[in-house]
Amino acid sequence: MQIGPYKLENNLILAPMAGVTDHPFRQLCRRLGAGMAVSEMVSANSALWGNRKTMKRLDHEGESGPISIQIVGSDPTMMAEAARLNVAHGAQIIDINMGCPAKKVCKVAAGSALLRDSALVEKILQAVVDAVDIPVTLKIRTGWDTSNRNGVEIARIAENSGIQALAVHGRTRECRFAGEAEYETIRQIKEAVAIPIIANGDIDSPEKAAEVIRETRADGVMIGRAAQGRPWIFREIDHYLKTGEKLPSPSLKWTQAVLMEHLQSLYAFYGEHQGVRIARKHIAWYSKTHPGGAGFRREINQTDTIAAQLQLIGRFFSMQMQLGEIAA
Repeated sequence: MQIGPYKLENNLILAPMAGVTDHPFRQLCRRLGAGMAVSEMVSANSALWGNRKTMKRLDHEGESGPISIQIVGSDPTMMAEAARLNVAHGAQIIDINMGCPAKKVCKVAAGSALLRDSALVEKILQAVVDAVDIPVTLKIRTGWDTSNRNGVEIARIAENSGIQALAVHGRTRECRFAGEAEYETIRQIKEAVAIPIIANGDIDSPEKAAEVIRETRADGVMIGRAAQGRPWIFREIDHYLKTGEKLPSPSLKWTQAVLMEHLQSLYAFYGEHQGVRIARKHIAWYSKTHPGGAGFRREINQTDTIAAQLQLIGRFFSMQMQLGEIAA
């Protein structure tokens, strides 16, 4: 899959997720098979650029390329300036968010709220494309609500504005994350434009990824929530698409090693105080399918030191391995 001058290792992309796809998680997913990982969104509001959270989002030191940074906003001039700022901080691809359904984003007419105003969409896309010399991509939903699925119209505007790839979540803004994603609109978009189309929504297994690619004829797929606590889903899908065979489920020992790698990256990137707190949700995702996970998560949520977290994780996985031996 090609985006501008960048040929991706495969057609599997980690979706941008606020509070999730930070530097440590992006790097881990890249190592475990993602062809590209898009950053969590950075606001176009320059008043926020100096705070610690935004500065962490602008930190891409040592990151595997291409480095794709997502920006969000509703003012063409501010979006263009945000694009230039992120290029100065190492962005190799700028991604524009017109897919986020969150109320705090939509109430300021950003994210998926922009899909109601195709003229403003065009102004924003053109301003950002003209502002930078790197590829600009776009993420949208199929429309504002089920009565207004205007994804094809937006896709044509995007292509004409110079957008070089388009990711489409198979829900409207009104749907948020409820119900099942629909892929018919994504297929219609693929047929309407020549730029690469990336299908997103409810892709949680190798078989589902293959099915969505067949149904939509998309050039690639984007994985979001299914990668939480399961960053190896990318290598599973990649193997299945290439061979038609499923990889065996990862062992508990290997899963623990991946979790430990992830945690050490979080601690190093954020420091102990913030790292331990951010780690809690990731630990919860890694443990959610295991026996005794609920009680373990309650204990983890009380931890405030690295040592306490690591001790609990060691004990939890030892218990899982003992249960596995008993079951065998």
